Amino acid sequence: MNGAQSLIQSLVDSGVEVCFGNPGTSEMHFVAALDSVPQMRAVLGLFEGAVTGAADGYARIAGKPAATLLHLGPGMANGLANLHNARRAHTPIVNIVGDHATYHHGFDAPLESNIDALTEWLEGWSRRSDSTATVGSDAADAVAASMDPPGRIATLVLPADVSWSEGGVLAGPRDIPGRAEVTAAQIDSVVGALNAEGRATLLLGGVACSEAGLRAASRIAVATGAQILVETFPARLQRGAGLPSFERLGYFAEHATEQLRGTTQLVLAGAVSPVSFFAYPGKPSDLVPDGAAVTTLANVSDDVVGALEAVAELVAPGVEPVLQEANRPSLPSGPLDVRNWADVIGALLPDDAIISDEAATSGWAIPIALAGAPRHDVLTLTGGAIGQGIPVATGAAVAAPERPVINLEADGSAMYTITALWTQAREQLNVTTILLNNRAYAILRGELQRVGAEGGGVVAQSMLDLSSPNMDYVKISEGLGVPASRANTAEELAEQFAAALAEPGPHLIEVMLPPPS
Repeated sequence: MNGAQSLIQSLVDSGVEVCFGNPGTSEMHFVAALDSVPQMRAVLGLFEGAVTGAADGYARIAGKPAATLLHLGPGMANGLANLHNARRAHTPIVNIVGDHATYHHGFDAPLESNIDALTEWLEGWSRRSDSTATVGSDAADAVAASMDPPGRIATLVLPADVSWSEGGVLAGPRDIPGRAEVTAAQIDSVVGALNAEGRATLLLGGVACSEAGLRAASRIAVATGAQILVETFPARLQRGAGLPSFERLGYFAEHATEQLRGTTQLVLAGAVSPVSFFAYPGKPSDLVPDGAAVTTLANVSDDVVGALEAVAELVAPGVEPVLQEANRPSLPSGPLDVRNWADVIGALLPDDAIISDEAATSGWAIPIALAGAPRHDVLTLTGGAIGQGIPVATGAAVAAPERPVINLEADGSAMYTITALWTQAREQLNVTTILLNNRAYAILRGELQRVGAEGGGVVAQSMLDLSSPNMDYVKISEGLGVPASRANTAEELAEQFAAALAEPGPHLIEVMLPPPS
């Protein structure tokens, strides 16, 4: 067998069953080899950013990596933004990047680039396969490296001649280490912080945002009076009726500062110490209140859920968590605005939904509207690089075809990777995209003032405006093969959302919102 065949079969034998790809000439032997390994599902994306985002969404739901297939350095560069988001989400991805044949490098062909420098930027694992005989082993090592807790991007650079040459050897799965156990001393230090005078705040991140972590945190809060907050952008947060419900730390520094005000003991459970997303003139970057002590219970790579449960047993023996009661908003009526569209989603959200949330400023009411809805998973914009929502929804739907996927998508963010709708149509994925159209980069209008920029005149405002011409997302969606409709009122949105959920395959609803003031 050739190198490509041994690579793909070794990936499958190591548990990787899906490859999202946008290949080029140097990857053609990999593409040809897909027919010889039918266990590998190949999913085509039209842009590398959609490919990498889909792999991120898949792994967040499946709990195991997908592979990507990218074309040389420029293809890797096109996919970096959503690989950045995946890195911040600690998502396991096996990122395969084709390269020129080894003997072709010296000719400085037009697509020649420093791929190795790009792999270093991801701060993960990387290797260049330099032998057909070892490419299967390299693939198995990449899978194991991607799953090393808490998860990371493992990039395998595959020269074309290594791929096409005969002599490939299969490799079996590697042992994957478990999460590190938290020491008794760490647990005791947290118990001491929770029992100290003043106000304690417990900040949850990573797998602490799962049901088991949330339940343990709620027990701790009931027993000690500690405030519980969830990190601003969790990779996967379980919410809804029957689960504890906690606020997320605010995106805006002013909001986060208010949430943390009065905290004297800050305990980190799978989260990092909070900082402002951006620097602002005259304002601190560190959001920890002055004088507050910071104690780490568990890092993101540790057994944070086990640590939370151990703390709960010490400070809250026999205490039950407080669970969110089932409670849906009533269906609203009238013209759509930034509040009532969220109530429509909350009123009609199906059981066991997956929500890919890139609603940005138009989505502030969603956590409130969905608090008592049926249980669901929320996947958020972990790294802040917009253009994640549609691809992540695509990958999540591949990972869980039996679950409804709802993509809450801002209009500006959508245009980065809207071609992922085509993949949804091609694969007939059950994704309903709620595209929120206010015809502006609304968040940047606020940031223009918050950073203290002078002026904000006609030219500056035009850089934040998405009208003139207005984009027609219904036509764009239909042109990519996804049925679409437009809603101007709450009644129209409710009718269209219910219809989309009842019909298999992807749908898009363009939600017309007032322009931001």
